[in-house]
Amino acid sequence: MSLPLDGVNVVSVAINLPGPLAAARLAELGASVTKVEPASGDPLAVAAPAWYAELVAHQTVVSLDVRKDREKFDELLADAHLLITSMRPSALMRLGLAHPYTQFPKLSLVEIVGHSGARAETPGHDLNYQAACGTLTPPHMPKVPIADILGAERTVSTALAAVIAGTVSGVGASYRVALEDAAAVAGSAVNYHLMGDGAILGGAFPGYGIYRAADGYVALGAVEPHFFMRALEVLGVDGTHETFAEAFSNKTIAELEALAAEHDLPLNGVN
Repeated sequence: MSLPLDGVNVVSVAINLPGPLAAARLAELGASVTKVEPASGDPLAVAAPAWYAELVAHQTVVSLDVRKDREKFDELLADAHLLITSMRPSALMRLGLAHPYTQFPKLSLVEIVGHSGARAETPGHDLNYQAACGTLTPPHMPKVPIADILGAERTVSTALAAVIAGTVSGVGASYRVALEDAAAVAGSAVNYHLMGDGAILGGAFPGYGIYRAADGYVALGAVEPHFFMRALEVLGVDGTHETFAEAFSNKTIAELEALAAEHDLPLNGVN
């Protein structure tokens, strides 16, 4: 069966997490992806080897110094539709890759940076972007690299837009994805008081929360009125945090999940 990006060639020199995540997703959609790594490899391969192996499973990995082995690198770019990078803009300029379509007319660049605008050279990582955008709860470290994951998805959507635009115009272009912008989107849920301490989806509404069961915890997501009213009926509670907590506390996770399956409730155990 053909896939949407069959025939699209991608070259990625983006290491760490957002770039490899995006490249893996493009490969899932049918693109032919060549991942170019320095001799030292991708740090992700050391930090999370199993995840790295999963991400590159459908990619061709090439060890290449893009500065010293420029002729070989240019051979890869000559047949590519997309180039994905994650270096600072100044490094991209020094390599002559800020506008690759001047040399390779059909090639579009999707450049992953930490910040947009004048701060594009400022160093940072997921933790820094989350810190700036209100998705951290100090002193706890985040359990999900929100900026990196959303940044990867933004890279994929930008890459798809670049392919469409290139098909229409016949020439490539340069695009930029800023990870802090991706983190800001996630932070909107806090900044607009949908989530976070005391917000309606941050614990204020009893139908949306985490409750202790007899052998662990369950997550109840009864936001819609029909789910909430059904939860009240099935559990025999009056809709307060206290009565929900009491109803859950004497049942196991398996018992509660069975009730949820029987009565079509959005409830499951917390892994």
